[in-house]
Amino acid sequence: MSNRDEPSVDDVISVIIDFLAEYEEIAPDELREHLEREGRELPVDSLLVVEILTRIEERYHVAIPADREAAQATRSVRAFAAAVLDAIVERQQS
Repeated sequence: MSNRDEPSVDDVISVIIDFLAEYEEIAPDELREHLEREGRELPVDSLLVVEILTRIEERYHVAIPADREAAQATRSVRAFAAAVLDAIVERQQS
C-alpha cells in the first residue's frame, strides 16, 4: 500500500461504523447519527469495538497491540480509527 493508497481517518471511521452497524443490525447512517449525537469522538462501547477488532486487522493487514493505549483507543470510533492508521503507517515504515 503506497502513501496515496493509505486510507484517511474518515475512511477508517466509515469502515468501523459499517462493521459496527452490521454487528448491531442497523443502518450505518443511523449508527453514525447516533454516535455523532453522543459527541465529536463518536463514543462507543469498548466491548463492541473489541468484537470487530479482528475484522479491522484483517481488512487493513495490521496488528493492533493489546496494550493500555489500544484499550483507551477503543473508547471512541475516532480514536480507534487513529490507532488503525498508526498501525498502517508503522507497517509501511518497517
